[in-house]
Amino acid sequence: MADWDIEIDCEGLLCPLPVLRARKRLLSLAPGTVLRVRATDAMALVDLPHFCAEAGHAYLGTQTDGPVTLHLIRRG
Repeated sequence: MADWDIEIDCEGLLCPLPVLRARKRLLSLAPGTVLRVRATDAMALVDLPHFCAEAGHAYLGTQTDGPVTLHLIRRG
């Protein structure tokens, strides 16, 4: 079983698009749902945790899959 519920692909997108897409997707999810964001932009490592702290979501950490960083966010 996956440790996430919904995934969005932000590979190849540059700042601020991964955060904007994550924000839009999280708005439609129920609290407690885990979103996985696939991103290749290094700034997402800074931007996504900051966004989560500001918006009240839980940033659960990252995993790497080659050049892709997988960010896990629990909807607040």
